[in-house]
Amino acid sequence: MKSEKLKKYLLFGLVLFVVGQTFGQVGNGKSAKDTVAVNADSLSTIKLDTLRKIENKAFAGGEILKFDVNYGFVTAGEAIIKTSEIIHNGRKCYKVDFLVDSKPFFDWVYKVRDRYSTIIDAEGLFPCRFEQHIREGGFSRDFIADFDQVHHFAHTTEGSHPIPQYVHDMLSAFFFARVIDFSGYKPGDKVHLQNFYKDSTYELDVKYKGKQEIEVEAGTFNCIVVEPLAREGGLFKSEGKVNVWLTDDERRIPVQVSTKVIIGSIDAELIEYSGINGPIPSKIDD
Repeated sequence: MKSEKLKKYLLFGLVLFVVGQTFGQVGNGKSAKDTVAVNADSLSTIKLDTLRKIENKAFAGGEILKFDVNYGFVTAGEAIIKTSEIIHNGRKCYKVDFLVDSKPFFDWVYKVRDRYSTIIDAEGLFPCRFEQHIREGGFSRDFIADFDQVHHFAHTTEGSHPIPQYVHDMLSAFFFARVIDFSGYKPGDKVHLQNFYKDSTYELDVKYKGKQEIEVEAGTFNCIVVEPLAREGGLFKSEGKVNVWLTDDERRIPVQVSTKVIIGSIDAELIEYSGINGPIPSKIDD
């Protein structure tokens, strides 16, 4: 496999494989500012009865998921997803931090220290704020978006843009997929989401593919398999087919993400977890 191909997939890490590999790529090489113009008054006076409420048994504050990113027998990177409970603009929220690092032995080839975060409203499971801080080789980029889900605008480091209500960022979309009840779905059925990045909203379909038992370092699990399908301008755009294994229970823990490349595949595999929001009945090797 060419080094450029391996570099590219290390940059995205686990979650960007899942929900944003088409639109989460770094832009034109210009770094954004660290501040965002936000209408704080509109955010602090949100009427509680105007926003949706969605039951969530999948995740809560304190959850930590650790992954190895492998190509064949080589573990070239690692990813960590941490969820904490916070108060944001007077509302209970979950802050999700996603960290992607290349392994020390790979740093001399292409050093990666990427940081992503989203703040998700605990009741409505919509994003309030998204941050992307990329450090890849000699390149850096910082992007921030504050979502006004009442007046339907995203205020970003690159301008303000209209958005549909409850639009997702690439990280919140992944967590929203974890609360979807797939029990009545048949292989080929799709869930339709919308994803905002930079200055535009894109369609994001999640296709249900069925069930499968899978073994990773963290254990053996019964899983459901889904495939994210990102569309731009009405056309499907993908560098390679992406499959995601989520535990077949109410936790919907991501167990593995596999992306097909020219030769073989790149896999992000769960190696360790803690702070899970309840039992994991899909785990079959306890």
